[in-house]
Order: sequence, then C-alpha cells, then structure tokens
Amino acid sequence: METNDQYSVRHRVRLVMAGGAAALTLGAGLATLSPAPQQAHAAGDGNKVLTVAVAQSVDSLSPFLAVRLLSTSIHRLTYEYLTNYDAEDNHVIPGLATRWESSPDKLTWTYTIRSDSKWSDGEQATANDAAWTFNTMMSDPGAATANGSFVANFEKVTAPSPTRLVIRLKKPQATMTALDVPIVPRHVWEKVDDFSKSNNDKDFPLVGNGPFILTGYKADSYVRLKSNKEFWRGAPKFDELVFRYYKDQDAAVSALRKGEVSFVAGSPSLTPAQSASLKRDGNIRVNDAPGRRFYALATNPGAKARNGEKMGDGHPSLLDQRVRNALFMAVDRKTVIDRVFQGHAVEGAGYIPPRYAQYFWEPSPEQELAYDPAEAARLLDRAGYRKNGDGDRVGKDGEPLTYRVLCHATDPNDKAVGQYLEEWWGDLGIGVELNCLDNVTDPWLAGEYDLAFDGWSVNPDPDFVLSIHTCAALPATPEETGATDNFICDKTYDELYARQLAEYDAGERARIVRQLESRLYDLGYMNVMAYPNAVEAYRTDQIESITTMPAKAGNIYGQDGYWSWWSAVPADSGDAGGGSSSTGVVIGIVAGVVVLAGLGAFVALRRRATAEDRE
Repeated sequence: METNDQYSVRHRVRLVMAGGAAALTLGAGLATLSPAPQQAHAAGDGNKVLTVAVAQSVDSLSPFLAVRLLSTSIHRLTYEYLTNYDAEDNHVIPGLATRWESSPDKLTWTYTIRSDSKWSDGEQATANDAAWTFNTMMSDPGAATANGSFVANFEKVTAPSPTRLVIRLKKPQATMTALDVPIVPRHVWEKVDDFSKSNNDKDFPLVGNGPFILTGYKADSYVRLKSNKEFWRGAPKFDELVFRYYKDQDAAVSALRKGEVSFVAGSPSLTPAQSASLKRDGNIRVNDAPGRRFYALATNPGAKARNGEKMGDGHPSLLDQRVRNALFMAVDRKTVIDRVFQGHAVEGAGYIPPRYAQYFWEPSPEQELAYDPAEAARLLDRAGYRKNGDGDRVGKDGEPLTYRVLCHATDPNDKAVGQYLEEWWGDLGIGVELNCLDNVTDPWLAGEYDLAFDGWSVNPDPDFVLSIHTCAALPATPEETGATDNFICDKTYDELYARQLAEYDAGERARIVRQLESRLYDLGYMNVMAYPNAVEAYRTDQIESITTMPAKAGNIYGQDGYWSWWSAVPADSGDAGGGSSSTGVVIGIVAGVVVLAGLGAFVALRRRATAEDRE
C-alpha cells in the first residue's frame, strides 16, 4: 500500500494459507504473551540473527506474483535484478548486469551479465536465466502478474552467450535501466506448471543469488533467511535475518523494548505516540526521515473490466466529478498532518512524493482543491444532492448519501483520519461507514467499496505507480484480476503515460510525468492527503552501523535495494565498516524462529497493495 508493480492477471487467485483456527490462536498467544524482558543474544549455534518486526504479511514468495512491500523486499534480498539503485542518491548502478548499451534508435538494448554470480545450489547465473525470466513473463499471463508492465513493450529477448543479454523493443522505453524484475534460475522455475498458482513456499531453501537465501516461512508468522556466503558483493555481516509478523503494532513496540526484536518498521510507520515514547529509552533510537510513500483516499470510479463489463457496487454519485471534488474540498489536509501524523509528514498534493524532486508536482492556486467546506456544500447542491429536513444530503431517489470507506485494521492512521471524515463529511450531511478490515484485498478486487485509504511506495523511476492507472491495467473480465489500483481508465491519461514511457530525455520525461499527475488530480479519483515520514525504531545496543537510503536522510525498511540488511553490523562485532549509521537500523540477535500472531487464513494474490503497498 507501500511499491514496482506490474501485471495483467487473467485469473483471480485465492491462496488458502496453512494454519487453521487453532494455529492462529496459538500464534496470537505467542505474540502477545511475551516472556520476561531479555537481552537479544546469539543463537545457540553462535549464529547472529537480525530480527525485524513487521506489520505486513507476505502475499506470495513467488517473484512472479508478489506485490506487497514486505514480499518484494524479500525478493530483493533473494534474487538479483539487472540493475540496482545506489544507496547514496538512488542513481542506477550495476546488479546482475555489469554494463548496458542501446542501439542508436534505442530499440535494442544489450546487457553484459556478470560472470561471478552463482545460484545458491552452485549453478552459474547467466544471461539465459534473464532471457528465460523475461520470455516467460511475455508469454504466460500468470508469470506477468507482478511485473508484466515492464515487458509489455518487449518484442524479443535472447541470450547469445552466457554473459550477453539482448532485448529488442517495439518502441523506445525509458525504463530499460530500471527494470525492477527479479531474475530467477531457469533450471528451477522451468519445472513450474502454473505460474498463477505456484506460491514458491513448499521447498526450502529457495534457490537464489542475492545476499540472503530464504530458508523458512510460516504464513502470517515469520520469514527466515540466512547469509549467502557466496554473494558476489560480499556476504552480509549477520548469519541470519528473520522478519517476524505482528498484527498489533503496540505488541511489536513492546517486543522492541524487551529486546525480543531489534527493529520495528510500523504499519507502515510508527505512530507519533509510539515514536515519542521510544525516544525516552536510552537503548532505542527512532529514525524519522522523509519517506517514499503517499497516503491517499481513492474513489471507486465505477469499477469495470477491459471488456466493458461493470464490477462491484460503488456509489453512483461518485461518477459525478462535482461530488468527488466536494468530498476532497471537505478534507482538511493541515489537520491530517498536525493532528494525525503530528508533524511527521508533509501535506499531500501530487502523486509522487517530494523526495523525488524531478517528478514532484503541485497544483496551481487556480487548480487546487483547497479546504473549503462552504464551496463543497455548494458543489453538492449544484450536483443535485441537497439537504432534507433532517440535514441529510439526498439524491433524486430521496435516499441519504452514505459512503463506505475501506480501512486497514492494522493502520491506526486510517482509523484516525476516518474519524475526521465522519466529522467533516457529516457537516455536509453525508454519512460515513468505516469498514476496517484485516483483509481489504477482496472487496477492493471486486470493486465493492465507495472510497478506500490507499498508499504506495514510489521507486526512483515512477513508471510502475503511473502504470496502475492505465486502461491496460484493468482486469480483462470481472472474473479475473488486473494490475489496476482503483479501476481508473482515462484516454488522456493513457496518452500521456505512453509518451513518458517512450521519452529518453530526462527533463522532458519529467515534464510529461508532472502532466500525468496533473491529469490524475483533475480526474478527482485520487486525493493525496499526505507524504508520511519513514518512522521506525531500533536498539542501539544491538547494532554497530547500518545504511540508510538515501544516505543523508533516508529509510531503513523497504529500501529500493538490499543495502540496510546487507550492510548491518552487529554491535558486538568490532566491525563498523558496513555502512553509514547516522540514523541506523536494527538488528536483533535472537534465538531461533518464534511463531507470531496470525492475521487470517486467506491471502489474495493480486496486483495491488493499498497501504500494504508494494514497492
């Protein structure tokens, strides 16, 4: 909810996760009934384990299906991409590819694949693995679920030699040095029969070539990885990395205080009250830095599939732009920043956070939907929704306006903002029904909502978060799943999207991207309220150094790379050479893997992430 996302899914897939009521009850008990306070320590075998508390569950361990931030972060640790982003300032650097070049017409790209990367089973990683990965995504809709937008413009992909990859395009594509696609081992994945159903969670360890090897997983409980001693860039300092799931963020914060975990990422960030209390602990440091996320209200635009069939049950009044504008003019963004985020965020405007200055956009004073409840009331009057004798806004059918707002049960910000919506929209005569769920995915996929809290983490290249609002991202039919965020389909937007994708001049492309944001703003289907800071905490007695991204004022969890966990140095190691630690991260040295709280039995494999975002 928190970014890269690409797809076009032909099948709505529901995965029943292992567990059951008894297991879920047991998991919840273990997560909340913590043992006595204890200092984190080395595992019994002497291995040092870095433990991270997270509030998001894994949607899939398949690189072809995963879209949530936790899942895609794990894949960045497990598989190499062709290129990476430098932790210092986000510029593109080599990954599996050591260099790349394009033909004069920009239609043929040639990558040199490094010869010093091996899969964890000993096989050499080659250009053939990359070519097979891309070709499979091009030919199999199931394999295109998570990253299909990156290859939609590919005409042909070949591997003339083990170290040479050639991609032929149909037309120029500006993302050729930002293909955020995990490259998988062909000799493992070519055995898969159905990519839309293979969740990659049965046989461990998983074969990868990243800095960590995935060795164990329990749904809504933990993900366990070990250091890849053969990683070409050098092995991580920690022997193991464990992501522990907590449904209750207060429980995760309590575990941090007790030394049971060393880092808390939040959901998606710590609340102001939690961060303030943690700052008073001498062994805990709070990292509060500009984030790469936006926090928004998304409106159901009349959900439909690409074949034109309508979906869901969105309120028909929201098809009127005057109504959408009125709702957003009754949202006081300053109050959201001051009272909900308590200053740990920047007031929202365009679709891309100010962290990416070249793409950041703000509306002109004439264009801005500024806070103006009186004008909002006049807009509703003109749209035909006037107040009755009871003070309720009613339509021509005489029925009062009441909107269902999808809310993430694990995100306290959603609930807090929701209470303000009840007040602000109530003053307009509009009812609000907050529908706070552990799993917002199912109603969202079905278009069964009126408005919803939405959020994505934006990559240095913004193509993905732009692609999810194109008509091509809609599901093919109502029975299938698409790549769309909230069913927006607009011809003008699509034309601008195609132009930016084909534009290689950085300045001109940025100008078109800002036009895209302007168009999205004018459509009124997406109200960006805030750009939240990355607020996270870690124990200073368990970490010597860690790399933030960007280095000067950046986040630790959910990076566009693997820098934080790869560079982390244990506090007792005597080795502080792993990276910068002005804000530091977390390392928990704990024994073994602990079963955590259960979220639920169903996880939807889909191409959206809402506030449980993808990268």
